[in-house]
Amino acid sequence: MRQSELFTKTLKSVPKDEESINAKLLIRAGYIDKLMSGVYTLLPLGQKVIKKIEDIIREEMVALGGQEIYMPALQPKENWETTDRWDSLDILFKVTDASKRQFALGPTHEEIVVPLAQKFINSYRDLPKAVFQFQNKFRMELRAKSGILRAREFLMKDLYSFHLSEDDLDKFYERAVSAYKNIFNRVGIGDITHFTYASGGTFSKYSHEFQTITPDGEDTIYICNQCSTAVNKEIKDETPACPQCGRVDLKEAKAVEVGNIFKLKTKFTDAFKMTVKNEQSEEKQVLMGCYGIGIGRLMGTIVEASHDDQGIIWPEAVAPFKIHLLSIGSESRAEEVYKQLTDAGLEVLFDDRSASPGEKFADADLIGLPYRLVISPKTGQRVEFKDRKSDNVEILEVEEFLERLK
Repeated sequence: MRQSELFTKTLKSVPKDEESINAKLLIRAGYIDKLMSGVYTLLPLGQKVIKKIEDIIREEMVALGGQEIYMPALQPKENWETTDRWDSLDILFKVTDASKRQFALGPTHEEIVVPLAQKFINSYRDLPKAVFQFQNKFRMELRAKSGILRAREFLMKDLYSFHLSEDDLDKFYERAVSAYKNIFNRVGIGDITHFTYASGGTFSKYSHEFQTITPDGEDTIYICNQCSTAVNKEIKDETPACPQCGRVDLKEAKAVEVGNIFKLKTKFTDAFKMTVKNEQSEEKQVLMGCYGIGIGRLMGTIVEASHDDQGIIWPEAVAPFKIHLLSIGSESRAEEVYKQLTDAGLEVLFDDRSASPGEKFADADLIGLPYRLVISPKTGQRVEFKDRKSDNVEILEVEEFLERLK
């Protein structure tokens, strides 16, 4: 991709009401644009990051046994009345059409997926099943804040599993925990993301979150020094010891929630009277689990956790391009290298603009691609190589750089 043809440009400033690091950097670097409070447009660079995150999550959900679907965001009021959440859920956006019929803009999809599953799950032989989707959610955040970490409209991956027995639900749940750990490792934040016990609310004693350590995190968690399991501040008083290993030496940290999982059990299948017959022809209530990851929130968390004073530092797996190629007064040689890199199948953002060297270097740091290559009269037939995570600069042959990437 030639930077001169990119739809967006970097910005010197951001909206005055943006205080979070993720919003400031993503807006300035041209990844997102703010439409209004809590609502953002994904720009080409941001869309590429989101798609890479999606692909990683999709692979793990399919490996877990999930099948991908896509459910409507516009949902009938009647389904929400069935679960008694039409009046009780304070984040629910409600819309009315010209005939005065009311609908919900889905903040979640239990009210849709259960009656959907009822059409196809009729017997114990149809269980277990798991379906997932990537879908826009709408939540009435009256004071949206923290950039894309807490938005009114946002993209989410939600998976729902259906089971005949507690034992089967428990086994799937543990596999889901492993899948989530794989996801956070693959997007580059696994070493600072903790499996965290939280209140289960009306569902069970505990639900579980995945919390990523960042200095400006919204949440406070307490991390076990022995096993790295954490406890959310909301349940700390009733859980003074690590619920995983029993140790009491926990350290406090600020964090951002990047995923959560719940054993819903029969809360929603009870409401919709979803039962199946077991092998003894006895009617059994179907059990459920749900498993969510906010995709934009995850992108914002990566930025919160991986940046410096100059800009973003993308992990390679989710960066919109792998290489930022800068031409500084050696256009014909830069064109040759650009072709050599793209012919090798590499994703390259080629800064071919007639901008000053200082502007190009500043934009490269702000955009934050993993590797920067500079072509200039000083480099001759070679390239100046810099890893975004490092201050070291090397002069390499292009072939040497390609070999290093392997």
